[in-house]
Amino acid sequence: MKKLTAGLLTLLLILSLPGCSETAPSEPSGEEKTPEIRTEEKLYYNGDAKIYGVLYLPEEVRDTYPVVILSHGFGVTHGVVDEYAKYFAQRGFAAYAFDYPGGGSASQSDGDLLHMSVLTEAGDLNAVIDGILGESFTQKENLFLMGESQGGFVSSYVAAQRPEDVRALMLLYPAYVICDEALERDHDPDTMPETDTLMGTTVGKIYTLDAASFDIYDVIGSYTGDVLILHGTKDPLVPLSYSEKAVETFPSAVLETVEGAGHGFTGKNRNQAKTRMADFAEEHLS
Repeated sequence: MKKLTAGLLTLLLILSLPGCSETAPSEPSGEEKTPEIRTEEKLYYNGDAKIYGVLYLPEEVRDTYPVVILSHGFGVTHGVVDEYAKYFAQRGFAAYAFDYPGGGSASQSDGDLLHMSVLTEAGDLNAVIDGILGESFTQKENLFLMGESQGGFVSSYVAAQRPEDVRALMLLYPAYVICDEALERDHDPDTMPETDTLMGTTVGKIYTLDAASFDIYDVIGSYTGDVLILHGTKDPLVPLSYSEKAVETFPSAVLETVEGAGHGFTGKNRNQAKTRMADFAEEHLS
């Protein structure tokens, strides 16, 4: 009996050594591995003004990719759309998120808030589109614009200027209220102050003058591609009615409301927005 016990102990010790134990095949976890992505800093220029951004690429190296250009909102940087850009890359797109010159106090692009407006940002986005279209990795027939808040306004404006270059448009709570708000402020160049404070941020008079100089709904109807708008029902900054009017103005647009969401998506709403936009873009690949 003692010999049998000693033999069993020896066997157990051997099996316990690294690489010697025999285990049953592990069951699949049921969770898919999150695809890896590659990133690189990339600069473009609007005249002499440097535009800083980050290019997100899929793990799989290919000659070309469909591309999504992501535009952030007022007073912030590309970091607010970084999560969306990463997800597009995980889904097989190249995604470029950049800082608008003068778009926010932490911007890594040139410029400052006192010289920024929706029209200067439109010029910057046009410069980025030109740069992206000149890249060898770009599938020129599959270029998408995505914008949140003011970035959605600017993306809409630019898409309407060059509809042949933009495959489809994806917008999160686009700030079409900007023109109306500008008209409510003093926008007489002879009497208005040199600076104004909006949402705790100091901007120059150009911000109000440019926004008051046109009606965004007179512009966006020229974009003939498909448009997806996601807008929270409890948005305190941009009433849902502005997106409802946009859907009636664009020739081909759909509005999907996010129940209870405010201005900016978090948690479950953000995850749903990521998935919905990537699905939408995939459905529109040529």
